[in-house]
Amino acid sequence: MTAKYIYELSFKVRDYECDLQGIVNNANYQHYLEHTRHEFLTSVGISFARLHEQGTDPVLARINMAFKTPLKSGDEFISRLYLGKEGIKYIFYQDIFRKNDNKIILKATVEAVCVVNGRLSSSELLDNMFASYLNV
Repeated sequence: MTAKYIYELSFKVRDYECDLQGIVNNANYQHYLEHTRHEFLTSVGISFARLHEQGTDPVLARINMAFKTPLKSGDEFISRLYLGKEGIKYIFYQDIFRKNDNKIILKATVEAVCVVNGRLSSSELLDNMFASYLNV
């Protein structure tokens, strides 16, 4: 299946994100992925604060990252995502590409679930907001 990305965000590697080897420290990729998801959610009108006030808290259940090629200071890159759903899990498929040559840097699968009024459950609200974005 060819990925049908529904959102993308551009970044540039900052010096302090690199380790002694001169490449982006692995922990920073989680920040890139999370920022991309949050910006996507904001773009479709989802506010974590409002969700929480309504008793719905999306939480991460699992992250799987496959590192392909390292990024270095000054590299520009694009973080892309598409969305799936399995049972009560929302699955964010996220890929990072270097801008100048479109080389794959990272492939990640991020699974999120919702706690609704204190119980692990489906979120009708999120299901409705994500309906047109789900790749099924």
